[in-house]
Amino acid sequence: MSVGLEHYLVLSAVLFAIGLYGALAKRNTIAILLCIEIMLNAVNIAMVAFSRYVAPQLLTGHVFVIFIMAVAAAEAAVGVAIIMAIYRSKGTVDPTEIDSMKR
Repeated sequence: MSVGLEHYLVLSAVLFAIGLYGALAKRNTIAILLCIEIMLNAVNIAMVAFSRYVAPQLLTGHVFVIFIMAVAAAEAAVGVAIIMAIYRSKGTVDPTEIDSMKR
């Protein structure tokens, strides 16, 4: 049995669904950021799979994945910095407790 495009797309869909569920259900902002990273990695798997099976000569999917990884790294760094600043000022990282836009 060979691994085909469908297998990679199913894996990508499952990872994206796990990340989406985690991002919507978690009450910890760090866990929400990690779930967003899982969703971005699911997109990366799909991009590389499409690039490999649709146009194997071109590396466009791989280039997009490198850009997505760079954006994900920047997003994680900025997100953690914002969460640390909120924790220092509010004393919690619970998203339901953070109401910094009110004052």
